[in-house]
This record gives sequence, structure tokens and C-alpha cells, in this order.
Amino acid sequence: MKSTFQKSIPKELNNCNYMNYFSLNTPDHISSFKDAVIRGIAPDKGLYFPESITPLDPSFYETIENYSTVDLAYEAIQQFIGDEIPEEELRAILSEVLDFEFPVVELEKNVATLELFHGPTMAFKDVGARFMARCLGYFSKQSNTKENVTVLVATSGDTGGAVANGFLGVEGVDVVILYPKGKVSPIQEKQLTTLGQNIRALEVEGSFDDCQAFVKKAFLDESITDHIKLTSANSINVARWLPQMLYYIIAYRQVKDKAEKLVFSVPSGNFGNICAGIVAYKLGLPVDHFIASTNVNKVIPDYMDTQTYTPRASKPTISNAMDVGDPSNFIRIQKLFSNDYDQLAALFSSESFDDDQTKAAMLKLFIENEYVADPHGAVGYLGLESYMEHHPDTYGIFLETAHPVKFLEVVEETLQTKVAIPQQIQKVMGGQKKSVEIATYEELKSYLLD
Repeated sequence: MKSTFQKSIPKELNNCNYMNYFSLNTPDHISSFKDAVIRGIAPDKGLYFPESITPLDPSFYETIENYSTVDLAYEAIQQFIGDEIPEEELRAILSEVLDFEFPVVELEKNVATLELFHGPTMAFKDVGARFMARCLGYFSKQSNTKENVTVLVATSGDTGGAVANGFLGVEGVDVVILYPKGKVSPIQEKQLTTLGQNIRALEVEGSFDDCQAFVKKAFLDESITDHIKLTSANSINVARWLPQMLYYIIAYRQVKDKAEKLVFSVPSGNFGNICAGIVAYKLGLPVDHFIASTNVNKVIPDYMDTQTYTPRASKPTISNAMDVGDPSNFIRIQKLFSNDYDQLAALFSSESFDDDQTKAAMLKLFIENEYVADPHGAVGYLGLESYMEHHPDTYGIFLETAHPVKFLEVVEETLQTKVAIPQQIQKVMGGQKKSVEIATYEELKSYLLD
């Protein structure tokens, strides 16, 4: 069965094995994968969305234990790229991107965590950032022009470090990272401000939502885009968003024989990660339910209760990467269910938790399971625990999206224990912070043009 979102396709794309993407604002606006990656966001402000999703053959999941990680990833993602990156090149990219482990660690009966922090910056965003960087690097090498692409990205924490690391030294790409002053952890700040080379950091007087608003405005500002080729490395970019589907398929390979009813609880801020998980579901992955676990920034839990989407200013929490008051990717989730609330609610639920509950969950995991969770993973655990109270016949996996060392102060204070500093973190701790402080959009504009 083919889940299709058919749109009019330009004649020049018809004769090629392309995956076409359309804007969720203007469906007649069609783009190739390459152009969607380079543009980041459509000219009408819309997010790009694949025109079709074809489920994988059931035999893929029946024999998934026989696939290597790279083979598994290639089978899952190839349809979204088509011929725009040749098979040999795409396999090489996937081999570089997926060169670390994604273990499912069982903590208690029918409850496990999927650890996504074993990459170079110890956060789940390493996969998407490195995949996008290598795609842009490939397209840059194929280009006849020497015009650089400027990656403009807002971060609430881990995106900045992952993007900085993934794009460091990539030829033809400059990176400008906006982050909210005083609202990322010290280690997160080190990861995005100390690398130098083609990576530059702007410290914004405001919230993550302010940073994201500046970025979106810049993409639509012709006085900038007439002079600079901009793209985004936030999860609005299809090359950052889609590779996250691979986590769920890799996890399924590990629990296939014990998870008859599989549930994922995903700590959610901008909703790109859980959205990618639902794409994996649309590819035929056997998942019974998805839980979007949030902190007190609960726009989506409220939507699921009222069916009214009301964005609002974000509130600061100890799980700062989820401090988002207007999650960009939720519109993609709605589209995956044909904008039908009942279809969505059958597979998807969302619940919010405050900082006190988060700390209590961290302490519980530590005392009862000798497991050190970061605040985001603890929120994921809370969402799973709540769901399984009413669905005890399920096998639940919550995503641990960042190593606890990334939130060292709150983890050590809550658990009254010391967390060892991994090598990946040690190597940036001595780096010298270099950033530029800005407070207004006009300052961002001047910086980009100068």
C-alpha cells in the first residue's frame, strides 16, 4: 500500500528517480531533495514534505536482524533521496553518520531506554546534523559554482553542538548558530562556541523562540537572500529531520522478539524526532503508540485535549532543549495523518511534566535501576510510565536523547553523585568561548551581511 500526497510534478522531474517535496503552505510548490536541503524552508515559509511514503516490504522487518546498520539505513532512507545521491555515495555517507552504537538498555520489566548519546557531541542530533552536513558537502562538490552556503540555525541546546561538529571544516559551508544567552548548559555552550574555523556563534538576548523567529525572518528577507545563500540545519530541514527515523528501526531490530506491542516515548520540543519516528511507522515499522513527552511547555498536550493549537512564549526548565512554545514540526505530524485528529489520536498522545516531577523521575531511575538519566530522558520516562499504567501489556522504550554530563549541575545536584566526564566532552572544556552578543533582528542582519 502506498501512502501518497500527490501534487503536480514539474516535467523536468518526471523522467528521473526523484523524491519530490512540496510546501505544506503551497502544495503546488515542488522541489527536489537537493533543493529542499539547500533552501531549508520553502519560499512561502512552508516546511517541505515528501510527496509520497512507500512502506517497505514486510519481509524487511521479518528478517531485520540479518541487516547491517548501514544496509538497514539505506533501505529505509533511499526512497526519500532517489538518484540525487548515488547509491555508493549514500552508503558512504550513512557509514560515516552511523559509526557509533544505539543500544536499547532494559531497566525493568517491559521498560527500556534507547540511548542516542554515543556520538561525537553526545546528543541524538549528531545523526541528523552529520547526515545533512555530508549531503550539503556532496552537493557542493557537484556544483559548478563556488558560492558558499550559509547554514543559519537556532538552538535550545544540543542542536548547536551537533551542527557545529557535523559541519566543522565542510568545504563550501559557513555556519552561524543562534542560541539564547544564559539558557543553555555550560557544556552545550562550549560545544558550539569553541570550534572556530567555519563555525560562528551568536548569543541572543532572549529565548529559543526569539532565536527561531530571527532565523525564519532571515530566510524571508530578500535584502539578505539576494546576497547570501541561506539554509537551515534545524529539524525543519528535511536532511536533518528524516534520518532520525533510523533510531526507531535500529531499536526495533534489538527488541523485535520481545516487543509484541511496542511503544515509544519521545522527549519532545520542536517535535522533529517523534515526527521522524512516525515516518518510520508509515514505512511499516510495527509500533503500537507514540507518546510525546514534554516539560511545562505544553502546547501539544493542550492541543490533544482541546484540538486547538495555541502557541505561546516558552518557559525555562531544566530540560531546556524542550523549551519550545511553537513547535515547528507538529504541522508535519498532522500531515502524516491527513490532518485528521481522530487518526492522529489513535496512535499519538502527549503529556507534560514539571521540573519537580522530572527530578523525582531522575532520582527514581537512579535508586531503583542504578541508571543516570538526563532531564530530557527523565521526562520521556515519565510519559512512558503514565501511559503504561493504563496499557500494561506493552513494551515501552523511552529515548535518552543526551548524555547526563550535558546537564552536569542539575544531574549531580539531584542525584547527589558525580558524573564522569567522557572524552568527547573533555576535549572541548578547555576551549576558548568565541561568540557575538545580539539583541535584535537588525543586529543579526548586519552580522550576516558584514
